[in-house]
Amino acid sequence: MRIASLGSGSKGNATLVQSGDTTLLVDNGFSLRKFTQRLERFEIDPGSIDALLLTHEHGDHSGGVERLCVAHSIPLWTAVGTARAALSPQFKYGRLVVGQSITIGDIEVLPVTVPHDANEPLQFIFHQIDIGKRLGILTDTGHITPHIVDSFSCLDALLLEFNYDAEMLQRGPYPEMLKQRVGGNHGHLSNDQSLDLLQRIDTSSLNCLIAAHISEKNNSAEIVDALIRQLDAVPAPVLANQEVGFDWIWI
Repeated sequence: MRIASLGSGSKGNATLVQSGDTTLLVDNGFSLRKFTQRLERFEIDPGSIDALLLTHEHGDHSGGVERLCVAHSIPLWTAVGTARAALSPQFKYGRLVVGQSITIGDIEVLPVTVPHDANEPLQFIFHQIDIGKRLGILTDTGHITPHIVDSFSCLDALLLEFNYDAEMLQRGPYPEMLKQRVGGNHGHLSNDQSLDLLQRIDTSSLNCLIAAHISEKNNSAEIVDALIRQLDAVPAPVLANQEVGFDWIWI
C-alpha cells in the first residue's frame, strides 16, 4: 500500500491511497482543472480511481468532489449528513456509517467519527487486506477523544493534522471569531494536541508519520518537524504542504 497527496492545507486537500489495482481518493478541494494538473505527476488516469471518500463538506475538502465524480464516473462514498450539506439532492452516493467497514477492491475502509464543525465528519483507517498493513488519516479534528486514541493505535502509517501553533494563532492575523473556531473543541488539532495523541497511541508498529494540514499563517513546517523529532517512539516526519502535497510513500 502507498499514499500520496496532491496538496494539503486550507486552500485544498486531496489524498491518494493505493493498493494493488485499487486506487482511492480522499477528498478533493481543487477545481477539475487544478486536480487534473496536480494528478499528472502521479501518472494516474482520473477514470481509474475506484472511489472517492469525502470526509466532510468544507470547501477545502469538498469543493471539487461532485464535478470530478461526474466527469470521470467515480463512485462517491460519504456520510448522510455530509452528502446533504455538500452534494446536489439528486447526486447518487454510497453511505458511510461510523464503525462499519466497507471493502473497495484490495482495501478495507473504516470510517471514524471525529469532533469538527461539520454535519457528520469522518476520518479513515485503511486496511490492506492481503498483508494486513494499516494506514490512518486524521485531520480536521477539534480535540482528541478516547475513540480516536483507540482507533488510531497500532498503525503502520499515519497522516496526522498539525494545523496550528497555539501562540502563533493567538498572535496571528485571523479575526477573533475565526481564532476561536480554529482553536475550539470542534476546530483543528494544534501541534500540542497532535503530539499528545502520538504519546497516547500505540506506535510500536508505526514506520511512517506524515504531518499534514499545516497552516501557512499560524504554523510552520520547521516548528512541526522540530517538535516531532523530540519524540523517541515515532519516525521522523514527512511534511505535507499546500503546493505539492507529497510524493508516493510506500507503507
